[in-house]
Amino acid sequence: MSESSGGAGAPWALRGLVVATVLLPLLVLAGGGWLAWDNTIRETNATLESALAVSAEQATRVLDTHVLLGGRVNDLIGDLDDGAVIAREGMLHDRLAAMIAGYGQVTALVVTGPDGHALVATSRFPTDHGISFSDREYFKALRDGSAPFQIGGVVLGRVTRSEVFTVAVRRGSAGTHFDGAILIGVSPSYFSKFDSDLFSGDTDYTAQLLRDDGTPLAGYPEPTPAQGNQRDRLLVDAFAHAPQSGLVRGPSSIDGAERVVAYRRLSDYPVYVAVGRRWSAVIGDWRAIMATHLIFGVPATLALLALSLLAMRQWRRQHDTLAQLRGEVHRREEAEEALRQSQKMEAVGRLTGGIAHDFNNHLTVISSNIELLQRRLPPDSGSLTRLTEAAMAGVQRAATLTHRLLAFSRQQPLEPEPLDAGRLVSGMLELMRRTLGEDVAIETVLAGSLWQTRVDANQLENVVLNLAVNARDAMPTGGRLTIETANTFLDEAYAAAHDQVSVGQYVMLSVTDTGTGMTQDVISKVFEPFFTTKPLGQGTGLGLSMVYGFVKQSGGHVTIDSEPGHGCTVKVYLPRFIRPETQPAEVSDRAARVHPCGSGETILVVEDDEEVRRASTEALREIGYQVLEAGDAMEGVRLIVDRGGIDLLFTDIGLPGGVNGRALADAARSAQPGVRVLFTTGYTRSADLQDGALDRGVHFIAKPFNLDALAEKIREVLAEPGSVAKTRVEG
Repeated sequence: MSESSGGAGAPWALRGLVVATVLLPLLVLAGGGWLAWDNTIRETNATLESALAVSAEQATRVLDTHVLLGGRVNDLIGDLDDGAVIAREGMLHDRLAAMIAGYGQVTALVVTGPDGHALVATSRFPTDHGISFSDREYFKALRDGSAPFQIGGVVLGRVTRSEVFTVAVRRGSAGTHFDGAILIGVSPSYFSKFDSDLFSGDTDYTAQLLRDDGTPLAGYPEPTPAQGNQRDRLLVDAFAHAPQSGLVRGPSSIDGAERVVAYRRLSDYPVYVAVGRRWSAVIGDWRAIMATHLIFGVPATLALLALSLLAMRQWRRQHDTLAQLRGEVHRREEAEEALRQSQKMEAVGRLTGGIAHDFNNHLTVISSNIELLQRRLPPDSGSLTRLTEAAMAGVQRAATLTHRLLAFSRQQPLEPEPLDAGRLVSGMLELMRRTLGEDVAIETVLAGSLWQTRVDANQLENVVLNLAVNARDAMPTGGRLTIETANTFLDEAYAAAHDQVSVGQYVMLSVTDTGTGMTQDVISKVFEPFFTTKPLGQGTGLGLSMVYGFVKQSGGHVTIDSEPGHGCTVKVYLPRFIRPETQPAEVSDRAARVHPCGSGETILVVEDDEEVRRASTEALREIGYQVLEAGDAMEGVRLIVDRGGIDLLFTDIGLPGGVNGRALADAARSAQPGVRVLFTTGYTRSADLQDGALDRGVHFIAKPFNLDALAEKIREVLAEPGSVAKTRVEG
């Protein structure tokens, strides 16, 4: 057997042993539990049925006795009218008292007239003839019906002043004529005492004597005064469903306790006998049986389980060592892959940055000369003008490509400012509607009280527009584009799961479309430059790479969530900006710009590329400035020191010879404190910028630039009041 097969077989065999060690005893326990439960239920039902038979027989004998007792009283009274009965009250009292002396359950015997007034009673002599029973429901039923007897509910006896229920027997012979009633008071406690003896005082059992309408007559345990004559809905419903007998389980409507109850209707009386047991006691019996099984089964199971776990532990010790080695190899492979990817992106960034630098210099020369040519063309040279305009349009498209390359390589110079991303999106809606067309519905979900972020506004607009255009291309038949802003917090767990993400507060801007979506393989490559899923000639593959580079350069984070056929969501997280209390709000001075024409001021141009330097000097002279030029920083310093009278230093940030544009500007201010400085570059890495961001007050124009932009920027710098701003360029 090979090592791999042995390693795979061992854990399954050991795991199977452990599972069997637990599962088989559980199955045996479950089977035994089911049998024990079935036996417990059978025994409970049998016990209830046996107790019910005894209780029903006893209740039948008692009621038979009471009906017979009523018959004997009828025989004793015979045809005596009410007056004759009252006249013989003393004799009848003694005879009746002797008749009930042997019946412990009988509390009193009363003979009434047809109007319900007492004629003679065993509990009192002479009897208070003013006592009337005409309002009792059993008396009314006896008087108005033809039944030989009636059974009343539990009441407080008017003669005995104790709780009784009454067996009322019709006085005289049966017929339409009603002569009165013989009332036999029965003590409910008699039945309670009998049931207590039957169940040996076990209060888990209950017994009840009830009328067929559910009215309780007696019970064990004896009902509390609060329970009174309450009818148990569980039994009332059971009587209606199965009138003769039955077995039910459920909660009592009187005390809420769940019970299993057996009941039976007495054959000769409208009375039910019911016995029950608490369901918790039944479960307790079953648990007691199961406890005996567990006493023997658990130790044996634990011993077997311990042996199985010991075997598993031995195997795991060996397996963990191998797993650690494999894990270490895997971690090293992942680290090497991450390093290769990082080095690849860094190398591509350096390559694209270098290419962009050279292209920007060439484009500066081309655009400057085209503009100079346009200015010197005769007014009637329309065809030449169109050619120069076409050439300038090509220059602008090429400049856009180099700008995207610089954005990906994170080498574009940024001019960050505090801004409200929601307001920026609102201001772009009209532009996006015109750009995306009528087939794309644009929705916005902009958060109120959105935090500020500090980024380059123009670049953020480009990000939103790029994402919107990509979304449109993913919805060829139209769809819905949703732009959302929100405040969010990225915690330690999120930062640990994502590379180059810092914990903190962020402004989130998301763009969601309902387009075709992307696979995970495509998502892993979309930020790489020149990668595109569009047909040849329909995309440069630089849009998302520019977004990625700008967001990373701004200290943010970007994610893509997409599935084929379910659209795409791009989320951009930008760090929250909290303005210091002492920092004044920035106010744009564009409205105050003067006409971009020179007035003979002297400008020193320092540029190492001869073609770019020549084009810049020609352009500056064209718009009315005196121009000096230098090929490196040292030559520029000599001109400032020897000649003096320099109004503005226009220098490339990246210069050869070990002295860059920043150092040159510092030297120029030391030699001539009033000199203004304007920086330019096409490649920020050579300028040694931190994150490519410019400090407040530092003036900059990116290559390639056109003549109008250069003239406007120079007039802006020369018109700046006060002292010269710092030249430090950092993030």
